[in-house]
Amino acid sequence: MAVDLQNVAGLLQASLDPTQNRQAEQSLKQEEAKPGFSLALLQITAADSFPLQTRLASALFFKNFIKRNWTDEDGNHKLPQDEVSTIKSELIGLMVKVPPSIQAQLGDAISVIADSDFWQRWDTLVDDLVSRFTPDNAAVNNGVLQVAHSIFKRWEPLYRSDELYTEINHVLEKFATPFLQLWQNTDQVIEQSQSNPEVLKAHYSTLDLILRLMYDLSTHDMPPQFEENLSAIAGLLHKYLTYDNAALRTNDEDEAGPLEHVRAGVFRVLVLYTKKYEEEFRPHMEQFIGTSWTLLTGLGPEAKYDVVVSRAMEFLTTVVSIRQYAEQFNNADVLGQVTEKVVIPNLSLRESDIETFEDEPIEFIRRDLEGSDEDTRRRAATNFLRKLMEQFEKLVTDVVMRYIDHFLGEYAKDKKGNWKSKDTAVHLYTSIAAKGLATQAKGVLSVNPNIDVIDFFTKHIAEDLTDANAESLLKVDAIKYLYLFRSILNAQQWQAAFPLLVQHLNSSNYVVYTYAAIAVDRALYLTDDQRQPVIPRDTITPLSKDLLQHLFKLITADAKPEKVQENEFLMKCVMRVLIVIRDGVLPILQLVLTNLVNITKVIRHNPSNPGFCYYHFESVGAAIRFAGPTQADAIESSFFEVFVAILQGDVDEFKPYVFQLFAAMVASNPSPTVSTQMQQLVQPALTPSYWDSKGNVPALNRFLCAIIPKAAEQIAAANQTEAILVIFQKLVSSKAYETYAMDLIETVVHNFPVTALENYWTPMLQLMFTRLSNSKTENFTLRFIRFYHLVSALVNKGLGADFFIATADRVQENVFTPIYTQIILPDTQKLSRPFDRKTAVISLTRTLADSQAFVDRYSKRGWTITCQALLQLLINPPLPPAADDTIEDRDVDELGFGAAFTQLNTCKRPAQDPWPEVQDVKRWVGITLNEADAKHSGRIARFVGEKLGEQERAALQAVMAG
Repeated sequence: MAVDLQNVAGLLQASLDPTQNRQAEQSLKQEEAKPGFSLALLQITAADSFPLQTRLASALFFKNFIKRNWTDEDGNHKLPQDEVSTIKSELIGLMVKVPPSIQAQLGDAISVIADSDFWQRWDTLVDDLVSRFTPDNAAVNNGVLQVAHSIFKRWEPLYRSDELYTEINHVLEKFATPFLQLWQNTDQVIEQSQSNPEVLKAHYSTLDLILRLMYDLSTHDMPPQFEENLSAIAGLLHKYLTYDNAALRTNDEDEAGPLEHVRAGVFRVLVLYTKKYEEEFRPHMEQFIGTSWTLLTGLGPEAKYDVVVSRAMEFLTTVVSIRQYAEQFNNADVLGQVTEKVVIPNLSLRESDIETFEDEPIEFIRRDLEGSDEDTRRRAATNFLRKLMEQFEKLVTDVVMRYIDHFLGEYAKDKKGNWKSKDTAVHLYTSIAAKGLATQAKGVLSVNPNIDVIDFFTKHIAEDLTDANAESLLKVDAIKYLYLFRSILNAQQWQAAFPLLVQHLNSSNYVVYTYAAIAVDRALYLTDDQRQPVIPRDTITPLSKDLLQHLFKLITADAKPEKVQENEFLMKCVMRVLIVIRDGVLPILQLVLTNLVNITKVIRHNPSNPGFCYYHFESVGAAIRFAGPTQADAIESSFFEVFVAILQGDVDEFKPYVFQLFAAMVASNPSPTVSTQMQQLVQPALTPSYWDSKGNVPALNRFLCAIIPKAAEQIAAANQTEAILVIFQKLVSSKAYETYAMDLIETVVHNFPVTALENYWTPMLQLMFTRLSNSKTENFTLRFIRFYHLVSALVNKGLGADFFIATADRVQENVFTPIYTQIILPDTQKLSRPFDRKTAVISLTRTLADSQAFVDRYSKRGWTITCQALLQLLINPPLPPAADDTIEDRDVDELGFGAAFTQLNTCKRPAQDPWPEVQDVKRWVGITLNEADAKHSGRIARFVGEKLGEQERAALQAVMAG
């Protein structure tokens, strides 16, 4: 059926209305299946006849459609080839014509396509871009540059590789020279358009994009074309650092304008070139150092200059890290000037900071947090001072301490009126006290030996934690001080400081209680050198009820979905408390479950903050993990209904979480069976369309692997075995999903009655053998070997080596010999996990003990090489891994909603021992072989004498005598 353009446009329009949004998105999903849907979206995006909002919604939907549907896990196109070709040929032409807001969405889509196709499968792209450059049409040039930027910016985080460098060279060869020509043209047009504001602004946007591309193209090596023209490039960079024109200035004090964007872009390039190409760039450096100093001392405190000031300081910070330039600052007077004119003005609180603190508290916190990548003046000034400290530690400490003492003195004269002086003093102090970067896990790890961090805390900081009337921002400073230097405090000091932190969760000020939650979370995460918590669990457990009750109250104070999930820091604190108290949650379980269920009900209607949702589901995971073994029914009955509603309501963002949590419920429940309602989830988990989403696969697989051991008989009785094996077939054919395929099939083989699988063994092995011969990977090979050993070891279940050989013969006569001698035996030694090695030992032992095929069919060498492989494994017999119950932390800065799967660490499946009854592996081998020898009338002893060399014979006899 063809796509109806007007209908799709209407649905896109409706998707912008919150009351129709869900319904419209469902209908659009149905349209997606029709051929040509992506081209219809591009037509709507291109057509002036539709409202701008509809066109923007269409571009956004196109971008997300491409993300989901461009390629499968193995990189093959999912769309028909003619559609793929049309998209590639139309997209660039479209992008140069549409308004900037739409350009940005299409640029992201191009970036996704380029990720898989550029450059081998899209080798015309650069020629296409270059052919569209014009001498003076800014709108077209900006479209082309936007596309180029969306593709080339992908390079920066990538590791050096031949493949990457081939791609970069392919681009530079075609793009670099026309790009430099465009830069010259743009410079000329700007010169000629001094008095024409419209034209000037359009070409200034081009200049902004040119600077971004100069950065993109230089992130790995300086392009030779740039090196040849470095003097001219440096001249242009310097020109636009100092260029001014009234038409480009903005009256808005908060929003940066064209001048600021371009200057910030120049500094970004300067930082890169100073760090990576200092030697080549050295002749041009001095002019930039002087200019940046002039800019820093000349620009006002208005927020619109923030990004330029931050980048200018970042440039000076980079310069100071080079000793020959740093020497210019090696003087108390110069450092005094630097501190007074650059550091203090940019470190001090401004009115705009206080307004953000009061009016947009969550924004203030995100910007202010250590580790945030926001370009703030305060962070840039701190980094600059720290870099100076690295070069001249004692001198900088002495100079800055004079200013700190001055500001503390000002504060002492009038604590109410001069509180900002103390704020400046504390920030100056933390800037020179901390050495190196603060880490996510432990904060600052080493401090300036010339000062005493704890003494400063006692004399100046602690009072703001204990004084109820202290200024809110000073309380935040005090909490931040603890947060930053958390690793420097010893256990006794934390005993005293921790209750003060907890107390601040009761503050009425949003920033104060949020910072308290952040600091409580990090303090509870701290461990000593023996990996023991610095704040013992038994000090938290008695506080946990009040603590959690209060946190939940803060989270749910405003019931709107977007407000409930606004503050991920509070939710992270809930998660941390639950992880720390472990089964200490049992006395307060009802309180915890009620709140977690209510939050789930609210946020499922409009998931908007990935970080909050992640911490929320980790909290649910922690409750399941630690209360599940004794309170399984209470947990299941609390969450079941709301989780099923999420699945039925197609809340795609939450499905991977829900299936992981269902799996955790099944796994933590000590009952050998599952409830009827859990049993009913097997059918939805086998829905093929669920498995089309990348994010669902690991979670659905985890759920099936958890439920099959307890419900295999019911699944077989309900005729669902085949559906599970169809899923296995889908997964095993993909390199991306091979691990999940093998996890699933091992679980099936281990738990299903042999009769239930009778008809499936041959096709199962056929699929695996095909993978081994057509598209083998190291991982798949090892998983296949592990699978073979599992089947070979399960003799008591009616399986075993002989069973495997007979089945392999049905796939192809005698195929077992090459597989066993060329794959299984040589690579068995590569199995690294203790439980896998243990399975291999049991498999090989049972083959030696009981296999008839190895007596009759493979008598010549089969028994011998099997025995050699076993002896090699027994040189270091596998020991059970030490139980490790730590729950890792994860950095959620990378989290976003989308196709990606996010593992819940509280729900991770621990490694499972398939053979708990075998503890001393070597002893078990000896006993098994002796029993087999008796059963088979001395056959083992005879084979040992006939088939083994002297050393091997002695080794095996030692095992059997043991």
